[in-house]
Amino acid sequence: MKFSDPINQKVKADQNSGFGTNSNSYGGRFINKDGKANVEKVGMPIFGGISWYHTMIEMSTWKFMTIILLFYIGINFVFASIYYLIGVDHLDGIISTDSPLIQFGQAYFFSAQTFTTVGYGHISPTGFLTSALSAAEALMGLLSFAIATGLFFGRFSKPTAFLKFSDNAIIAPYKDGKAFMVRLSPFKNTNFTDAEAQMTLGMRIEENGILVNKFYQLELELEKISALTLSWTLVHPITENSPLCSFSKKDYKETHGEVLVFIKTFDDMFSATVATRSSYTFDEVVYGAKFVPMYTRSTDNSKTILNLDKLSQLETVVLK
Repeated sequence: MKFSDPINQKVKADQNSGFGTNSNSYGGRFINKDGKANVEKVGMPIFGGISWYHTMIEMSTWKFMTIILLFYIGINFVFASIYYLIGVDHLDGIISTDSPLIQFGQAYFFSAQTFTTVGYGHISPTGFLTSALSAAEALMGLLSFAIATGLFFGRFSKPTAFLKFSDNAIIAPYKDGKAFMVRLSPFKNTNFTDAEAQMTLGMRIEENGILVNKFYQLELELEKISALTLSWTLVHPITENSPLCSFSKKDYKETHGEVLVFIKTFDDMFSATVATRSSYTFDEVVYGAKFVPMYTRSTDNSKTILNLDKLSQLETVVLK
């Protein structure tokens, strides 16, 4: 469905959204579900266009640990190969054997001991080349472990907004009309205060025969709350001043649109302001639904129980 004019003439498009207006140059959604911009950067040199620090900090734990392990195995294999080429007879204390594999294995474990500066003393280098190589390896080991320690610390100390968004946005009854709603909730033992929310609607609209991106700020029932300890349902009342005012259930299926959600809050644990974002394409909007309540009181009435598994649970309702 293409619109030649803004949906509601009373609503002005926001030109300061941070996204381009040329729709023909855009592919897919503006923001992925994980909050990252749906943009792939190309055209830069490998070592000039990638921040290796940020890549190592942001990658998943299993990838990070795999890279550390492979680097450790690989660098010791390189040094062991050099020791073997120089000659294992320059490694004093090595067990005499005619098996090249056993000789290489002993050189490998000597390399591991040198790289980690453990130095059990069973094997020691003799001769200038072997001694110089072991000294260089020890220095590289110290630097490598310093970098690895910094990366570990950076991963654990990185301020992160531990917030989860509902899988779908909904069009639900609201007062005497309806509203666009999204739900979110903290999912770790963190204390969030001074939370702020913002919603932006992005759509492709036809102007003078050209598809352009238009963005509209969606007014929220509450834009700020003092504490975010349970769930928070962001509510955009669909009034006559809303860009979604004239949308029917069919329009959501036929229109290329996306609602961007931005959250900023203060985390007591990190003592820092953290931010996160997500988005919902119109395909992810459920028309005629409401969220199932997430929290109840405990059986002894002494606590409030927050059921995180109900974050995305919906009930079907009939809209007027």
